[in-house]
Amino acid sequence: MFHLLRRGLIAGVDVFLTPRQRQLPPDELRQYRVLVGTALSMLLLNLLFSINLRSSPIAGRRAVAAVALVAVASYALVLLLVRMGRSFRNLALLTCGILTSAVLLVTISTSDRGVVSHATVMLVPLLAVYLLGGRLGFIFTAIVCLGVGPVHQLYHWGFGSKPPLLAILTSLGSNSSSVLALLIGWGLFWLHSSSREQAHAALTRAMETLRESEGKLISLIESTDDFVMSVDTEGRRVAANRPALQLISTLTGSELPPGAPLFPPVPREPWSKLLVLFKKALTGQRDRTEVEFLLEGRSRTLETIASPLLNKEGRVVGVTFFARDISARREAEVRLAELHRGLLDVSRHAGMAEVATGVLHNVGNTLNSVNVSVGVVGERLRTSRVPGLARAAELMKEHLPRLGSFLTEDERGRQLPPYIIAVSERLVLEREALMTEVKSLSESVEHMKSVVSMQQENARFIGVVEQIQVARLLDDALRLHAQSLDKEGIQVRREYAEVPPVLVDRHKLLQILFNLLSNARHALQESGRPDKRLTVRISVSADGEVLRIEVTDNGVGISPENLPRLFSQGFTTKKSGHGFGLHTSALAAAELGGALTCTSPGPGQGATFLVELPALPNQEG
Repeated sequence: MFHLLRRGLIAGVDVFLTPRQRQLPPDELRQYRVLVGTALSMLLLNLLFSINLRSSPIAGRRAVAAVALVAVASYALVLLLVRMGRSFRNLALLTCGILTSAVLLVTISTSDRGVVSHATVMLVPLLAVYLLGGRLGFIFTAIVCLGVGPVHQLYHWGFGSKPPLLAILTSLGSNSSSVLALLIGWGLFWLHSSSREQAHAALTRAMETLRESEGKLISLIESTDDFVMSVDTEGRRVAANRPALQLISTLTGSELPPGAPLFPPVPREPWSKLLVLFKKALTGQRDRTEVEFLLEGRSRTLETIASPLLNKEGRVVGVTFFARDISARREAEVRLAELHRGLLDVSRHAGMAEVATGVLHNVGNTLNSVNVSVGVVGERLRTSRVPGLARAAELMKEHLPRLGSFLTEDERGRQLPPYIIAVSERLVLEREALMTEVKSLSESVEHMKSVVSMQQENARFIGVVEQIQVARLLDDALRLHAQSLDKEGIQVRREYAEVPPVLVDRHKLLQILFNLLSNARHALQESGRPDKRLTVRISVSADGEVLRIEVTDNGVGISPENLPRLFSQGFTTKKSGHGFGLHTSALAAAELGGALTCTSPGPGQGATFLVELPALPNQEG
């Protein structure tokens, strides 16, 4: 009944509103309805009041009736102006002005305090505060307070025998209950209006935030290619993004409207896996699975996550499914595995080639020394005095019958002994120099033989796991770099502790050590330091289970942002690097059951590479 009455009143008020006004936001529409309702109510009230005044004994009833009729005409004007679409503020000012003017005119028209303090006077602060706000509402309320108090008292009874000031102060107490009620009414209405405005402002901000968040959430869900769907505890669709609806439509051949069940009565793949996820999420557990199915003749894989939706009490009220098509990733992983296997083979060959390059580099450096020695020997032989000695011998042979007189009497003969003495001394010096160069040649040839022999020895054990002494293998790796280290003035420090042997593939470990020494040499070369220092250290962990090989340099160092990527395939900081060395070494260390790590204080402060391998247990005792 009350609901029907409310709807009837609203429909009656809306008749006086224009179509544009009826489309206003709820708050503005509500103010227009109150304004029209006030005008209609006051029009009817003043009309009835003017009719009842005919039989009323109050003083000045004709003047009061005239005021009431004028008010009726004024409120009718307000309704007309509303219908004409005038601005709300002007209409509110006009309505409050009419009501206040009517109170003042009635105050002047009659001396009856009952009429002046009529209950309708309380409408002034109520409407003024609601329609115009607290400040303007107070102005209208103050005018009415003056009217029903001092103005009414002084207009009808004057100052009497009292002085004017005292009469005014006395008149302030006249009808004080009405004045106080008006002020209290204004205060209460203003307090209510302020609280309502604050609450409305807070609600508006909350709604705007909610709409903004909802818009962002919808935009986020719709902008992703992942499949997102939310269902209730019965498995009925609550919300879903476009990709999810398209996928379900493709799989089932029909749409899934809101409220429709997601799972068929007899679930088969892939629905059975999703149903298991759904039931687990209803218990409050978040889980994931991979769902495979055929779509358009092609195998598809969805990585699906089911998350429970909880209310404030922590009770599950629904489940959200997040799914991502990882078919391309699965295919890429298969191809990547194949490429990885191929890369391992290429990396091993690259490592073998790098070691071989080191061998050739050392042999090449030695051959340079051989070439220098051969050149020196050739130059010595070309400038040798042996041909002069031979000519002196021929000259003595020609004068052999009279050699004595030739050496004493002939000018050439007298020069021959000093010449032979000088040539002999020169030949002794040449012999010593040639012996030095021959010795150098012999040492260079021996070095080349030892390098080639070492490489052949290590190459014989490719792919074979054996028990080795790490110190010897590390010395072999240093020997491969010996010529380059000496040439660049790098000081090598060996700090070898007594360590147990390791069971490894000799060639893989040599490849790791060779790469680490090569990187250290390049880092020292690029640093330009005069005190280039390379330290190789062998130690064992406290429990004796891990053997550690450290290669430390004081070269260019490594920046912190590069450390995590140091062992990634293709990553290098060298201008001519290929990014195979450290990546291959890390893989080789992992294949040996160990690990390769690196630490560096920063650029210009060197770096330390650490190889950790499982050590063989101590067999002593």
